[in-house]
Amino acid sequence: MAQLIADRRDVDFVLHEQLEIGTLCKNEPFKEFNKKMVDLIVSEARTLALKEILPTFKDGDENGCRLKNGVVTTPESFKRAWRIYCEGEWLAMCDDPEVGGQGMPKLLGCAALEYMVGANSAFMLYYGMTHGAAKLVEAFGSKKQKELYMKKMFAGTWGGTMLLTEPDAGSDVGALTTKATPKGDGTYSIQGTKIFISAGDHDLCENIIHPVLARIEGATEGTRGISLFLVPKYRVNDDGSLEESNNVICTGIEHKLGIHGNVTATLALGEKGECVGTLLGEENKGMSAMFQMMNEARAFVGMQGLAVASASYMYALDYARTRVQGKPLTPSKEGTFKSVPIIKHPDVRRQLMNMKSYTEGMRSLIYYYGKCLDIVHTTLDEELKFKTDRLIEVLIPIVKGYVTDRAFEICSHGIQVYGGYGYTSDYPVEQLLRDARIFMIYEGTNGIQAMDLIGRKLRMNNEKGIAYLIDIMRQAINEAQKIPKLERIANKVNHSIDRLEELSQVLVNRMNRGSLQNAYAFAYPFLEVTGDVTIAWMLLWRATVACKKLLKEAGSLDDETINTMAEKSKDVAYYAGQLQSAKFFVGTLLPSTIGKMNAVRDGDTSLEDIPDASFGSK
Repeated sequence: MAQLIADRRDVDFVLHEQLEIGTLCKNEPFKEFNKKMVDLIVSEARTLALKEILPTFKDGDENGCRLKNGVVTTPESFKRAWRIYCEGEWLAMCDDPEVGGQGMPKLLGCAALEYMVGANSAFMLYYGMTHGAAKLVEAFGSKKQKELYMKKMFAGTWGGTMLLTEPDAGSDVGALTTKATPKGDGTYSIQGTKIFISAGDHDLCENIIHPVLARIEGATEGTRGISLFLVPKYRVNDDGSLEESNNVICTGIEHKLGIHGNVTATLALGEKGECVGTLLGEENKGMSAMFQMMNEARAFVGMQGLAVASASYMYALDYARTRVQGKPLTPSKEGTFKSVPIIKHPDVRRQLMNMKSYTEGMRSLIYYYGKCLDIVHTTLDEELKFKTDRLIEVLIPIVKGYVTDRAFEICSHGIQVYGGYGYTSDYPVEQLLRDARIFMIYEGTNGIQAMDLIGRKLRMNNEKGIAYLIDIMRQAINEAQKIPKLERIANKVNHSIDRLEELSQVLVNRMNRGSLQNAYAFAYPFLEVTGDVTIAWMLLWRATVACKKLLKEAGSLDDETINTMAEKSKDVAYYAGQLQSAKFFVGTLLPSTIGKMNAVRDGDTSLEDIPDASFGSK
């Protein structure tokens, strides 16, 4: 059953063999996390996911959340799971022990999160919103705010959210109308309506702390006049005890395609009485502060994508191995044509290989992102810290945008492998697909991620972020080219990296010339090709590590030798699979990336030229 969320062998490979967490943990403050402890934590996370969180998966989907007489309730199974999750101190597993955290490397936290999110992404969204809000308090809160809110949020006793979206101010945050009126005692009266609030109201916690974007009366229009406020559901006394309602009223919850177990609420602030908030950070600096939570949230959404994709792949793989249907194209060794498991059929193998290669590449990418955060946190090398910070910024839209797009495709393949059964609610792949669809929308649609990539990240620090990413990719190419078995694949990946570098400059030049409409028309295709090249890099890196391991295990990289030993050795079989993942992706999927690159380079103007009326009749 454990294999039906994430492949433990692959998780261990990325942690120990590809990203070498042991080397990272030689540095403060991670020295206590030796291999034994790392493996134990992953095992405990997997056990928690399977025994406590996975049982909430179907219950949460079928029963969902309810709003009755102004009270929001979550599925009954969530209460026990949340209590056990919080008692294990998992919510702050990567945070400073001073705030109640366990101080784990974020790289290790990625492995733990993948199991938990893969068990039920709707349930773990309560974690994601609470943790992000708590980090805002940690980063920008006053001494009093930290004392009142931070530890209880990191403990999961109090929840958290992010109140940003309004009916007429979705992606255009600067158009928000929620206002904050100074009361003269350091607090503010908050009035407005926020919509699409994940975990906006529920019964898992004693209180919910809302970071709210609002405009102080008289502040400038647009994003420059937005401030950030802490608004609790129940007012908090100086000693931490709770008072009466703070008039944050849930007026409705959404009925959605997926993630039924997580509340998506409409909240009215100050509609039925005064709603009081305190300024978090500086006046008119709300957007810059909120972006810290947004970046964490976007990375978490990428993790959601990876986790459901991994779960869908593992379910589909298990089904393909056990579902017997159809005759083989060629006879068996005995000369018979008996029905075989569907994993023997070429088209099913194609779909599984597609799922395998993307899932493995995405796992490496997201874990690598976590390691980059650890490097920034621990390194004393200021140049490395600067470069890694820039790299993180470039990776965020790829982790959020590209990964969630591919995750939805993988979940679609998962249904296809099951055939008609996959389309029914009898099997989990149907729910995984529905749950995955929101990941492409919330925390900034993937179109916005693409615009962020070309509009901000490409030109950031004189294009140093993308340059650093390309430099690191080329280091991996140099290592792979030393292995004759990988030389041909490495050369193809190297060509795609050269094209990506060229294309980056093409788009920068296009924007610098003022051709913004054309540049942004190709923002999404550019995000796609950047993601494809990034996955190719990750898979080649994995294959390089695998080849070195195979030379030790099998003594040769000869196909016949490897295939013979793979029948007897799970490790040899696993490493051989890494070679084939890279070979498949580079040989079968990457060529279409080059075609997309050509389209971006050529810059067709039809999107600019077509009149609005020509899209179709009214």
